[in-house]
Amino acid sequence: MRARRAALRLSLRAFAERGGFDAGNVSRMERGRTAPPESEEILARIAGAFELGEGTPDYQQLIDFAALAKGRVPTDLLTDKEATARLPVLFRTLRKKPLSGEQFERLIDAIRSA
Repeated sequence: MRARRAALRLSLRAFAERGGFDAGNVSRMERGRTAPPESEEILARIAGAFELGEGTPDYQQLIDFAALAKGRVPTDLLTDKEATARLPVLFRTLRKKPLSGEQFERLIDAIRSA
């Protein structure tokens, strides 16, 4: 959050005001003392304060990071029955044989090009 806020040249207080947030809560979130919100409404307000259009890759990344910070799979993936049916295979594969950075990048590229 801090990097995006800095790119927009927003102070913490200006960002909090823009999104209707408490500056103290924003500060705690940026420092990792508080987990990101789960509420779609609050995440949409954060995205709006960051000038991220709904449906854009950056908007989706915000939603994904918020879910992952809570140790959860993003909701849209959980509602995709085909994706959720295949997730256990991916998890077992990653546990069985940890991948190096380069191997992981190749796996990601293969998934993207599939």
